[in-house]
Amino acid sequence: MKKWFDSNALWLSMVIGAVGYKLFLPLKPILPWLIFFMLFFTFCKVNPLDLRLRKWHWAVLAAQLVLSFATYALIMCFTHNTVLAQGLFMCFIMPTATAAPIIAGKMGGSIQNLTTFTLLSNFATAIIVPATFPLITNYQLPITNYQFLSSFLLILSRIAPLLLGPFFSAWLLRLGFNYYYRRKSYSEQSERSYNANGLTAQRSNSPQDGPKEFVLPTKLAVIPFYLWVASIVVLMASVTQTTITNFQSQITNILILLVSSFFACLIQFGLGKLIGYYLPAPNKGKDYQDVLINPDAAPKNMNEVSSITAGQAFGQKNTSLGVWMAHTFLNPLASLGAAAYIIWQNVFNSVQLFVVAHKKAK
Repeated sequence: MKKWFDSNALWLSMVIGAVGYKLFLPLKPILPWLIFFMLFFTFCKVNPLDLRLRKWHWAVLAAQLVLSFATYALIMCFTHNTVLAQGLFMCFIMPTATAAPIIAGKMGGSIQNLTTFTLLSNFATAIIVPATFPLITNYQLPITNYQFLSSFLLILSRIAPLLLGPFFSAWLLRLGFNYYYRRKSYSEQSERSYNANGLTAQRSNSPQDGPKEFVLPTKLAVIPFYLWVASIVVLMASVTQTTITNFQSQITNILILLVSSFFACLIQFGLGKLIGYYLPAPNKGKDYQDVLINPDAAPKNMNEVSSITAGQAFGQKNTSLGVWMAHTFLNPLASLGAAAYIIWQNVFNSVQLFVVAHKKAK
């Protein structure tokens, strides 16, 4: 039963949220907490000291920003359609999903490199979005420095803790855990090293007595997945209400967002794969292959590994956060762009996983 649920969680959560939207709408206030803990448990899996920045990280981030602002500017210049412009802007500006390293690992990508980019993407979003949204929401109105600063600080105060808080919380937990067990280990070694007459103690340096390092328990590693499922239910309830409320008056915008988000998905996955292929991560040393590259990856073909990794980094988005940001700070109807992206990116991932499984079967 659990295996069946895990395989069908996406469409189940979307259907449940849409059908029972009146029941789940009161849960909207807990959505930021779901996102917070989803990121927290993800960052608990990674030691920040092991993270390494690669060339394709910066290239993907730059391409993401250029596409976001260029798309918004072009749509506003030629159509003045605020809903479409904001909806597509969200499709591009959303940070990388916390589940992206898992999917990349199954396809032979680098889990560690993608986790590094996930962190970089969240840091960038925490700074860029608060600075951008005040300008987007007041595109055709003059905005004073005071209005911009107040809007920037307001959005920053709500987004930064949501994105940066989980990382620093996970890091502090790791540091505190390691410090506690290091002191405990030294204390136990000292007690065991006393001789029979109770003379001066000397610490043992045997490998088996070394301090314990923080590792997220396996039972807790699946928590982000179930938090993601819960967030999809709440998001679909909110999106369904928005769609029903605006369906008759905004049907054209709704249909355009559904189609345009599909092309935004294809562009980002495709462009990410190209960037990763032509800017591969280095492949040096046995430790790098063992630690930073997923065992399913091909360590001698770093162009292919980086192509898979960068494709997921660019294309697989944290749609839960995107829908929440659009619904909270922009035109609520613009959140339909990010909501439709949920469907397209998971369809694309399903096709990719099917192709990989077919190749392995051969």
